[in-house]
Amino acid sequence: MKRYALIFALLLSTTSWAQATVEAPPSFRNDGEEQRFRDLTSQLRCVMCQNQSLADSNAQIAHDLRIEILRMIREGKSDAQIKQFLVERYTDFVLYQPEVKPMTWALWFGPALLLLVGAGVVVVVVRRHGAGLPADNSRDLPEDE
Repeated sequence: MKRYALIFALLLSTTSWAQATVEAPPSFRNDGEEQRFRDLTSQLRCVMCQNQSLADSNAQIAHDLRIEILRMIREGKSDAQIKQFLVERYTDFVLYQPEVKPMTWALWFGPALLLLVGAGVVVVVVRRHGAGLPADNSRDLPEDE
């Protein structure tokens, strides 16, 4: 019986370790700082979640990056400097709207190029299919009496 009590106590203690930590909202010095922080974190992608912004993500790395961004804001760094820091660390992937440069051409122009190629394929297929149809021979059909 003591053995089961010990196992039960161990199980209870391990479940308390597994509880998720709840992030305390950052305290801002003024409304301008808060607005700038919210704008920046909504423009940046969580590197772990990939489809969420830093503002929306609950991942630990997103929490750490939000703290880092607030620290850099308070150090007086510009938005461009903060974004550049994150790009150097995590590549252009961290930006929802990366700069147009040779490394990001596929992101910016790839969808339009695929659309054009697809339209070209449709045109070629339709022309070939239309060229293979028999000529209109309605004149050769017997008339109904």
